[in-house]
Amino acid sequence: MSTSTPEQPVILPLGLTSLIVRFGLTARPELTVAVRAFVADLTSDPIAGVAQVAGSLTTVMVEVDGDSAVRAGVTKALQERLDARDWSKVTRPDPLRRWTIPIAFGDAYGPDLTKAAGATGLSDTDAVAELCAQEVEVLTLGFAPGQAYLGFLPERWDIPRMSAINPSVPAGALILAIRQVIIFTNENPTGWHHIGQSGFLPFALDRTEPILLRAGDVLRFEAVASSEMASILADNADGLGRAKLEVLR
Repeated sequence: MSTSTPEQPVILPLGLTSLIVRFGLTARPELTVAVRAFVADLTSDPIAGVAQVAGSLTTVMVEVDGDSAVRAGVTKALQERLDARDWSKVTRPDPLRRWTIPIAFGDAYGPDLTKAAGATGLSDTDAVAELCAQEVEVLTLGFAPGQAYLGFLPERWDIPRMSAINPSVPAGALILAIRQVIIFTNENPTGWHHIGQSGFLPFALDRTEPILLRAGDVLRFEAVASSEMASILADNADGLGRAKLEVLR
């Protein structure tokens, strides 16, 4: 029986001024942990010539401040950092913060819930119960300011995007695909399943803290009735949607 070989991190060019450290091609829990650990390593012990680092689900972008000689030196230093540790065995740190966010699932607030639940083999009720029993982590921010990719859900939630694009889902919508969920920061089209609605707006430019979520935060969903969500949305000046934040340590 053949066994798969773990992917090894590779350094690739990105335009004229940056590099990409790629830990893998497909988002998996262990890769997101490695990405966050590598970003933390580069932030706490900077490499000369590096202007900025930013992590995604599977890669770290490294912006270089200098010419080709500086870039060559940064590439060498990055490789030395990669070789110094087995990044596939990094331990996930305990979260610093936990959010509890009210969500109205199904019906007009989540028209794709039944389709998504059916793809997992669960009833709508059991699907909502399982989603609310999970504690999902902010894996990375991307696509739009402050928008978080949350995961990972159990493997049966590894369902593909929809075959057609939904032309518009509202800000605060909870959408799902490929073992991940997202709370939309703005009204947008999407190919992901719209399964619920919150009043939680992860990004609002006029707030003292425009971006609410941070990589490593964890979220829990609290199912509420459609009538309660209507009340939340009607009185939501702060854009929190009655979410609660706990500082864990």
